[in-house]
Amino acid sequence: MSGRRTSWRLWAAVALATVLAVGLAAWAGRGGPEYSARLDPRNPGPDGAQAVAEVLADSGVTVEIVRSAEELAGAAPDGSTTVVVTSTDDLAPSATDRMLDDAASSDLLLVEPSYPTLRRVDPGTAGPVAVEDVEVRCASDSAELDFLRDVDLVVDVADAYPGAGCFTVEDGSLLAAVDADGHDAVRAFGGAEALTNEQVLRGDNAAVALRLLGPRDRLVWYVPDPTDATADEAVGLASLLPRALLPSLVLVLAAGIALVLWRGRRFGPLSTEPLPVVVRAAETARSRGRMYRRADDRAHAAAALRAAARRDLGERLGLPRTATAPEQARALAAALAARDAAETADTAEPRDERGLLALLADDAPPPATDQELLRLARELQHLTQLTQPSREDDRA
Repeated sequence: MSGRRTSWRLWAAVALATVLAVGLAAWAGRGGPEYSARLDPRNPGPDGAQAVAEVLADSGVTVEIVRSAEELAGAAPDGSTTVVVTSTDDLAPSATDRMLDDAASSDLLLVEPSYPTLRRVDPGTAGPVAVEDVEVRCASDSAELDFLRDVDLVVDVADAYPGAGCFTVEDGSLLAAVDADGHDAVRAFGGAEALTNEQVLRGDNAAVALRLLGPRDRLVWYVPDPTDATADEAVGLASLLPRALLPSLVLVLAAGIALVLWRGRRFGPLSTEPLPVVVRAAETARSRGRMYRRADDRAHAAAALRAAARRDLGERLGLPRTATAPEQARALAAALAARDAAETADTAEPRDERGLLALLADDAPPPATDQELLRLARELQHLTQLTQPSREDDRA
């Protein structure tokens, strides 16, 4: 009962700690940004665009944020509207087509459009080129871009698009017109860093952002939703795998089957043998000896000889069994030395206890050669024979 109570208290403590940890994490994260996507108009982080959206709203521009193709269609952009699109990587082909139709009469600005999106809008266009450390001024003679003339754009990384436009660099323009079928006012802007909260105050980036997004009274900020994709456009696991994977898997499977058939063939009927099999002790001893000799393991062989001798001597001398081999060796050495001292009181010199311990203990140096191992076996055999009872004692 006490064990169950302790277990219940432990699980209750773990559950309480988990609830407190979750609550603390929720409390610590309160007030965080609800939208964390890059260039999101509600993201206050360094890579968000909340500062630009709020300044535009304070300047009298009506800023409407839409987050799906349905909301964009419901916003009904017209000729007095600028539509800016960020997070273009989330634009599905069908959503791109719907966007072009819904914003056909308004100015459409694609911020850092991905190459698939750009090809969907203009099939004949080339891909963007990444440029670094950009500080460039808009010097276009086009009347349509007159509102951006003589302002400097300063960004660390940008995308340059082919064709003439504004903020021209060696590889193209950071603001370039896109030849969209049925739409005359589509531009691609590759200096997206200028719109972020962290970079908007560099150079004339604030002026670029306000003039680019706020030339009209109404701004529809479109943040695409990946779920706008149709069923056949949704990204599945099969679309992410390389085309050569399936043939490779078939080849590996065929090779595996061939390997099983090759290695799994039977060479004949299984042989049976009655069990248990009786093995003579002499054969076992010879086999172990041959293994020790082949492995050149004299230390293991010497330990086996000493253990057998200690066991035999302990039984003959009637000594109690001890827990460890060193204690058993010391007890045997003391008993044998005392026995020799009693039997050879005046006729011969008794055995030394230290020498007996060196003969019986496992911590003694192992034999270095086969001759030393043979000498150890003979000495242990002689010592065992000395403790055997005489025939007269047997007859008595």
